[in-house]
Amino acid sequence: MTKRIILILALLLSFSVFGGKGSFWGTAVCYGAESLYEERLDKGLFNTDPYSYLLIEKAHEERDRAEELLESARKYSPDLPAVYFELAMESVSPSLNGMFEGIDYFRQGLKAYERNFWWSFNLAGVVSLSIIASYLLSLCILVAIRFPMEYPLLAHDIREDRARVALLALPFFLSLFGFLVFIAGVLFLFGLYFRKRDRIVVYGVFVSLLISPLILWVSDTLLSPPSPQLRAIVAVNEGRDNRYALENLKGHDFGQAFSYALALKREGNYGAAIATYKKLAGEADPLVYNNLGNAYYAVKDLDSAKGAYERALGIRERPAPLYNLSQVYRETLDFAKGDEYFLKAARLDREAVSSFAAISGRNPNRVVVDERLPMSEIWKYAERKSASLGPSVLLAVLMIPAFSMLNRKMKTRAYRCRRCGTISCSKCSKALTWGGMCPQCYQFFVKVEELDPHARISRLVSIHEGQTKRRRILKLLSAFIPGTGQIYAGKIVIGFLFLWLFLFSLALIVMSRLSFVGIFPYSQGWMIPFAVLGLVLAYVLSIFNVKKGIRRGWL
Repeated sequence: MTKRIILILALLLSFSVFGGKGSFWGTAVCYGAESLYEERLDKGLFNTDPYSYLLIEKAHEERDRAEELLESARKYSPDLPAVYFELAMESVSPSLNGMFEGIDYFRQGLKAYERNFWWSFNLAGVVSLSIIASYLLSLCILVAIRFPMEYPLLAHDIREDRARVALLALPFFLSLFGFLVFIAGVLFLFGLYFRKRDRIVVYGVFVSLLISPLILWVSDTLLSPPSPQLRAIVAVNEGRDNRYALENLKGHDFGQAFSYALALKREGNYGAAIATYKKLAGEADPLVYNNLGNAYYAVKDLDSAKGAYERALGIRERPAPLYNLSQVYRETLDFAKGDEYFLKAARLDREAVSSFAAISGRNPNRVVVDERLPMSEIWKYAERKSASLGPSVLLAVLMIPAFSMLNRKMKTRAYRCRRCGTISCSKCSKALTWGGMCPQCYQFFVKVEELDPHARISRLVSIHEGQTKRRRILKLLSAFIPGTGQIYAGKIVIGFLFLWLFLFSLALIVMSRLSFVGIFPYSQGWMIPFAVLGLVLAYVLSIFNVKKGIRRGWL
């Protein structure tokens, strides 16, 4: 019932945006879907997503007719990825043919992203925001786990050298410039006590500060509401609506003018379309000349149409102008020439030619085929202005050499005994040490003959209890969140990678279930099995790595 309400709201939303007299939903009560489908094809409109969503929902309810309904949904919206994913789930079966059929439908669904801006835009948002969110959360967990282990080392060094107390002010100062900068400041201090190969995580945070303007730009682009111009360009180029473009595309840049002319031609305003395309002819773009030829064809100026198609082919050979030339030559009864161009188009892209022929009709919008803006051009209207270089970039530039220099100059720094966990340094103890042990443990494990047996046994029991406790914490952390056990044990890099993979997969599950603009009421649910696989992989590999590490004596 809830899904039905959502679908009804989606249909009402579609009516409010693309509705009105002559729209698909505005006349649905008077005509059948098939006649409206043909009417929309005559207008150059070949995608009717709201109706296809309705058919998908109906297929969920009528399982005996599911495949038939889904095929109809694909007919009405051939560029809708959701249709192919539903067909993949419907057709897949344990048989070999069923498996291949399901995989092929899934492949077609992924390929449909190249033709559907809103789905590709949403996919980019889900993946990018999942990466950013999981990265930040991984850094927070890393700092939380290492804080009680690294801060005592820093405090010990400050007691030995009071000048180092100035280091404590660094994170508080950096917190004024944002959360990520604050985390970088904390890791700047803690990284001094990481193993040499684990400091790559610290440098990685500094690099993320350097590219923070890019991260902010991506987030702003993916989270900002789309402009009316973007909606209009997508609507006309993906064959969903013309009138919205005519109302909202008043700009004079290439993309808006091209889309505006396309809408004019589809709505029968051929003179204005020709005039607009002629203004764009200086761009030397084959898309412009192809569509100019289509406008000439609509007014029966076949010689000018042929010339425009040939100009398009002179710039770059594409299937659309080849197919259109074949149609024009057949129109003039030169069937040999028509067949020649048709075969050239088919050799160049057989799948595209099949789709051209599938909607062929006597209407000018169906005899010849319009070129549409490529996805890369449409993306330009979704992109926000580049973020300016903020203080985080300058701070990162300063922190990278500062960390490297400080790391080299700190000849003495506190360390934690691998046996008992006692904090020591070369200043507070001049005794000889070995194997990461404190002087006391060195004496108990190396100079055995100098010790009282009872004192040595008592010391060994205390060390064993401490190690058992730390290993218990290690196992508990690993069972709770993959990677945290390794971070606790001091294996920072491998632990951070496991943690990031786990949180990224978890973020994908959450993000992929959210419905965003353009694909409402559906979501990127097909990603969930892959995200679950990532969760399982991170968990299993992390547990295996921890068990192997315990056998090797991590703690």
